[in-house]
Amino acid sequence: MPTHRIILNPAAGRGTAKKAIIEIEALLKGHGIDFDSVATEQPGHGVELAQQAVTDGVEVIVSAGGDGTANEIINGLMTLEPSERSKVAMGVLPVGTGNDYAFGIHVPIEIEQACELLAADNRKTIDVGRVFGGDFPEGRYFGNCIGIGFDAEVGFVAANLSPLRGLLSYLVGVILTNFIYFKAPTLEVNYDDGAFTKPVLMCSIMNGTRLGGGFHMTPNAKTDDGQFDMCIADDVSRMRVLGLIPHFLKGTQAGEEEIHILQGSSITVSAQNGSFGAHVDGETLCENG
Repeated sequence: MPTHRIILNPAAGRGTAKKAIIEIEALLKGHGIDFDSVATEQPGHGVELAQQAVTDGVEVIVSAGGDGTANEIINGLMTLEPSERSKVAMGVLPVGTGNDYAFGIHVPIEIEQACELLAADNRKTIDVGRVFGGDFPEGRYFGNCIGIGFDAEVGFVAANLSPLRGLLSYLVGVILTNFIYFKAPTLEVNYDDGAFTKPVLMCSIMNGTRLGGGFHMTPNAKTDDGQFDMCIADDVSRMRVLGLIPHFLKGTQAGEEEIHILQGSSITVSAQNGSFGAHVDGETLCENG
């Protein structure tokens, strides 16, 4: 049995991941890595393939796709018994649209460098979150983030902007969402020893640092500190949303009066007035929660 199994999502990156597998396989062979490859065939298939890889005795499961592919593999592993998932490590080769999870765990976007990192086998334990609600009342694990409100709506819009990819699709999504997004709901947010209730345009709960392919929501977040970092945006005007975009691209928004960066190990969010969409690692959690 090969030591590594590549789980490829051929639809990731608007289909570019399917083309990347040839380069990936050549690079891994060059590094002397013993591997085989399987491809996902429909949404959710990565969960099953990850669990099968553990059953097969694979030592390293490698996500070749985007944030959604990594999320499926994380869920496949986290739903196993601890004694089972402790036998395997997870690697990431970022060939998706946003690749924000890879960015947060310091995996290079360049495939050659990412394969070099995988071959170096420098392992690290990182945090994984779990969210309950929406389409997943039984719970859904995540590696990078939960987006609530504006950033979730941007993701929904960007997903339909083919053939745009990466940051460009999200930038266009921000502009479009800014003109169609409903009034910010009043959210009740409870976290560790803190709580507030107020109109909130956006609540991003981050394990990583970035989402949308280039929006640095919580640039100081760490994936191994046992804490989630929250980026809260107050209800602001459409013009102010546009004015905040450069700050999020540079990660300097924490100095703006409408932006609040908080931390918590356990967070509960509910709408007291209005409703919101939400995503988990870019996958829909709810469209009208």
